Amino acid sequence: MAAQTAIRGKGERLGRSDLAVCRIGLGCMSYSGTYGPSDDEESIRVIHHALDAGMNFLDSSDMYGWGHNETLLGRALKGRRNQAVLATKFGQTRQGVNGRPEYVLQACDESLKRLQVDTIDLYYQHRVDPKVSIEETVGAMARLVEQGKVRYLGLSEAAPATMRRAHREHPITALQTEYSLLYREVAEASLPVCRELGIAFVAYSPLGRGLLTGTVQSESDLPEGDRRRAHPRFAGENLAQNVRLTRRIEEMAREKKVTPGQLALAWLLAQGSDIFPIPGTRRAERVDENLGALEIELTAQDLARIDQALPPGSAKGERSPESQLKAMQL
Repeated sequence: MAAQTAIRGKGERLGRSDLAVCRIGLGCMSYSGTYGPSDDEESIRVIHHALDAGMNFLDSSDMYGWGHNETLLGRALKGRRNQAVLATKFGQTRQGVNGRPEYVLQACDESLKRLQVDTIDLYYQHRVDPKVSIEETVGAMARLVEQGKVRYLGLSEAAPATMRRAHREHPITALQTEYSLLYREVAEASLPVCRELGIAFVAYSPLGRGLLTGTVQSESDLPEGDRRRAHPRFAGENLAQNVRLTRRIEEMAREKKVTPGQLALAWLLAQGSDIFPIPGTRRAERVDENLGALEIELTAQDLARIDQALPPGSAKGERSPESQLKAMQL
């Protein structure tokens, strides 16, 4: 497979770090019940398949399954740690966001135990704590670097001004924020600051939580227990409008003889070499499909057509439930 050959080399450098990663990573959240029931053994097989294919950038969080996801990754990486660039996050607790310095140190130790590793390659604050200055939180994260427990630091869903303050306290390697054809305004407002400071952009939900794959046509396509049922973008007329938009992408994908998901990922990759999408999947064949986006070349005309079909702001419904939005972009 040509895509495998291309990514089995040193990979792309993440920000100003020495972490070399595949341009398309693997978001692991779906292995912990977010999108309905999952099977641990099958999840581990998919992770191993991704590593074998050269998809070495794995993304987790201590709140995915409240520890389950990191424990699962720890099992999957036994004997294969050197094949993975391992990212995880802290800060979202059952009681709310916690960025207190003492909690930062505690959360990291607990993640290391679950992951069964000595060092986390990229450690993110999952959400900014409005009750704690970013300088205090990042200062504690920097101590983890000094202790050798963490190699590089990241922020998730942080506003540009917060990134600047954090970066002054300690270099930030990556910002992780939702970015896709459907939800792009917030991400694109952050990109200029990322580029000024040399911060990589890690795009989560690059397939619009499945909308851009063409597999979600109605709410009945979402299994019981799937958290997407609580997302405004999947409700009523919002979903109907978003499905209408994605059909435009499906038409273009058919013309290019690729899948809608591949076209959506190729569009993201074309936005800059500093952008790293991390689609999640529970199926090995989807890993291969996602990696196929690395082979797709989009012309300036292709990109203009896509922008015209899905202009910024055309999606309906907030990208997260209101309770979650309050903790984003602080």
